[in-house]
Amino acid sequence: MATLFDVVTVTSFVGLVIAFFQFSDREIRTLVYFMLSGIVFAVANQVGNAGHYILAGILMLAGIGFAALVLKR
Repeated sequence: MATLFDVVTVTSFVGLVIAFFQFSDREIRTLVYFMLSGIVFAVANQVGNAGHYILAGILMLAGIGFAALVLKR
């Protein structure tokens, strides 16, 4: 983990895993939604490492927001 984006996105992914096992209903549908958020975090990591900091920040916030919406439903 060499950059700030590596740390933030991996931490967010770990948060997704914990949220899935602790706070969700553990259905396949919820898992698929969390996988989409995980893909967004991976893309945000690559975009941030490429130097596009604003786009990476927007993607990370979108991934976190989407995961929060999935948990609320």
